[in-house]
Amino acid sequence: MKAIRRFSVRPVLPEPLRPLGELAGNLRWSWHAGTRELFRTLDPAAWRESGGDPVRTLTEAAPERCVEAAADPDFVRRVDAAVRELRRYLEEPRWYQGQDGELPAAVAYFSPEFGLAGTLPQYSGGLGILAGDHLKAGSDLGVPLIGVGLLYRHGYFRQSLGADGWQREEYPVFEPEGTALRLLRETARASDQTPPRPVRVGLRLPEGRSLVAQVWLAQVGRVPLLLLDSDVDANAPAERQVTDRLYGGGSEHRLLQEMLLGVGGVRAVRAYCAVTGHPSPEVFHTNEGHAGFSGLERVRELLADGGDTRAWASATGSCPDAASDAQPDDAEQPPADSAEFDAAVEAVRAGALFTTHTPVPAGIDRFDRGTVARYFGAEGELPGVEVEDVLRLGAEEYPGGDPGVFNMAVMGLRLAQRANGVSTLHGEVARRMFVGLWPGFEPEEVPLASVTNGVHAPTWTASEVPADGAALGALDETGLWRMRRTLRERLVEDVRRRLHRSWRARGAAHAELAWIDGVFDPEVLTIGFARRVPSYKRLTLMLQDRDRLAELLLHPTRPVQIVVAGKAHPADDGGKGLIRELVRFADDPRVRHRMVFLPDYGMSMAQTLYPGCDVWLNNPIRPLEACGTSGMKAALNGCLNLSVRDGWWDEWYEPEFGWALPTADGAAEEDPERRDALEAAALYDLLAEQVAPCFYARESPEGTGDGGAEVPKRWVAKVRETLGRLGPRVNAERMVQEYVTGLYAPAARAHRELTPGVARELSAWKRRLRAEWAEVAVERVESEGDSVGDETLELGASLALRARVALGGLDPADVEVQAVAGRVDESDVVMWAGARSHPLKRSGGRDVEGRWLFEGRLPLDRTGSFGYTVRVLPAHRLLCGAAEMGLVAVASGDAGVSPEAGVLLR
Repeated sequence: MKAIRRFSVRPVLPEPLRPLGELAGNLRWSWHAGTRELFRTLDPAAWRESGGDPVRTLTEAAPERCVEAAADPDFVRRVDAAVRELRRYLEEPRWYQGQDGELPAAVAYFSPEFGLAGTLPQYSGGLGILAGDHLKAGSDLGVPLIGVGLLYRHGYFRQSLGADGWQREEYPVFEPEGTALRLLRETARASDQTPPRPVRVGLRLPEGRSLVAQVWLAQVGRVPLLLLDSDVDANAPAERQVTDRLYGGGSEHRLLQEMLLGVGGVRAVRAYCAVTGHPSPEVFHTNEGHAGFSGLERVRELLADGGDTRAWASATGSCPDAASDAQPDDAEQPPADSAEFDAAVEAVRAGALFTTHTPVPAGIDRFDRGTVARYFGAEGELPGVEVEDVLRLGAEEYPGGDPGVFNMAVMGLRLAQRANGVSTLHGEVARRMFVGLWPGFEPEEVPLASVTNGVHAPTWTASEVPADGAALGALDETGLWRMRRTLRERLVEDVRRRLHRSWRARGAAHAELAWIDGVFDPEVLTIGFARRVPSYKRLTLMLQDRDRLAELLLHPTRPVQIVVAGKAHPADDGGKGLIRELVRFADDPRVRHRMVFLPDYGMSMAQTLYPGCDVWLNNPIRPLEACGTSGMKAALNGCLNLSVRDGWWDEWYEPEFGWALPTADGAAEEDPERRDALEAAALYDLLAEQVAPCFYARESPEGTGDGGAEVPKRWVAKVRETLGRLGPRVNAERMVQEYVTGLYAPAARAHRELTPGVARELSAWKRRLRAEWAEVAVERVESEGDSVGDETLELGASLALRARVALGGLDPADVEVQAVAGRVDESDVVMWAGARSHPLKRSGGRDVEGRWLFEGRLPLDRTGSFGYTVRVLPAHRLLCGAAEMGLVAVASGDAGVSPEAGVLLR
């Protein structure tokens, strides 16, 4: 018989052990080794059975074991000490509290997935792991984050293999009741005899339908994480399934998920602040475009009740009261006019940050324009907001854009004054990808910054790895090499255990699996490759020349062993085919002791895999890896990277940290088969001629004489450099600090300045500027003597420039006139690399034709062949940068751009 409902019954703990509930209820245990050890000691069998989950350990611990532990004074002292340490961690000032300047009172961080622990399957890959690490590092630093996501009742799929190596998916039900999650409830009233009701947020859907979600709260150290769950009785069956699976369903299903995450997420944040008294966010950070509708909900808040002070305050400081079904109460409100909408957009943009993770347009969520119109039309969400105003925010109004789609990344950029990519190289790629939104500007000028991702060191670093520079310095060559061997031994054990389980699931009998006891060797160079399996990551590049690969695996004196893991999206048959191809090679009895594929890659596997590998392999097609953080996690444990120079490895590669895999260029770059063949050959050569010889070149450590244990001294030196110099760079604390100082703090200042009156003033100024921009032109530029001609100028001199500029109805205070100088190509185009801009100042009033004269000097501080031009840009103290509005008028024949050129609508 199948149960119709599952529930968990927790034991009543003896009084001395009651504080264990407090420890289990805060997910800090997921990165605090001492807390995890405490629960493992309580009942080792229950700990193993629970998969390392403290809440389940308490549920399943043997009663007699709890009685014994409660009578053990040493164990009780450890419990009390752990609770005191947790409380101190939660309450004491940390890095954030020690910073100067006015930092945000709170930051809301939206993401479609969060990877916090293997026991909470609410992630699919790198995006979710990054989001989890962001919250953890923010907690360690004391940053007042509020995380916002969805709770998926089936999470992402569990992966297994069929007998032929084809990926199979299972979707086990996730029951939050038996975890560290708890429902967010309204504030209890003294007169109530019943428990406070769960907080619910609601969305209005077409055809009179509604979508209601309850809110689960996960405490991630100091950071609350709100997860919205549509599986409630108030919903119709279809709406209950909205949060069934991560990245599941069709386009309309995804749209509903993203509406709930964005619109419902803001309402959940408001309710949480009202219930708990937590400061309201001044900055809203969306991790990818999935949560972009959060900006639209904040616009609606500002427009509610005609945009009065109370409504504006709900988005700029205070929070409304929580309600059991938190929905806007102004469903019949007439739409706001465009001027008021634009003013609200300005206020919302000021405190918003958008992070993009994709280097290709195909990775962006795009919805049918008609479908979006239906869900945000008269019968749908965001009453008071004209549907056409919604649609123009996501419109692809640039060359090559599709007028029939609504682009979530484009909306994210239009609703956020600040945006960033996730590595230096990815920032460059993203600026080129989105340059159409800033017509007339060079990609380098696109206002999209870079913050290179990081990983949370306490989560991903093995306990044996030195915790700081002093501990690393105290470890000699032998000790460091012994540590690496210990981690490799642990991986070998885990590989054998998981491989045995996989073969059993594929139908093999226990009696035919004795060979698995000889799989992998703790003395052999171990290479790891684990990530999602889209085609650009090239899972099977290593199979290009199978005979060459087999030679490397089976080399008589310098063998290698390779462990591979990764999931293909359930709808990606191409990715599944790549997995089957690799599995079939690894199944070959000649090499199966040296190469394995482990199914169901996730956090629990990764925490053994990263430390246990000697080399981390990454071979994407450059530049399609936005950042790629798996190699960072490996580096934290002294694993050396062997990677294409893409993502983070492009900016931080040094020979002391590993090896750079050469990439094909020229004609080979355009021929995928030739490119892969060339890069695979380079991979084999590197492994055979550099990596393996370095690993197996053993020498006696200094001071040990001939009798000392031999170590690979050059290899150990690379390990030490990786731990000592690369480790701090890849730490998520560095990443979050960069977000705080470079993006959160400026966004908070802008948010405070954009009061309703200021926002309306800025919006009106932008409207006036766009209306007049067609009349802006650089009509004539003169230098000393009217023309430079072919004259050679001397270094250290300067060139006097005068520009005659038409401004239409604008005032000189509305613009900045610049001379831009730099090296030129054969067509006299100024190359932006190394170009510099110099402001020209107004000289006098209008001339008789209504034109303005701007003058300045161009310093000649570099030698070589240069050119210059003059351009006009909007200028306002509240603009984030000169390119923000996407408007520019340039000299050299093209005096201006059309009134429609500013497609960012800002």
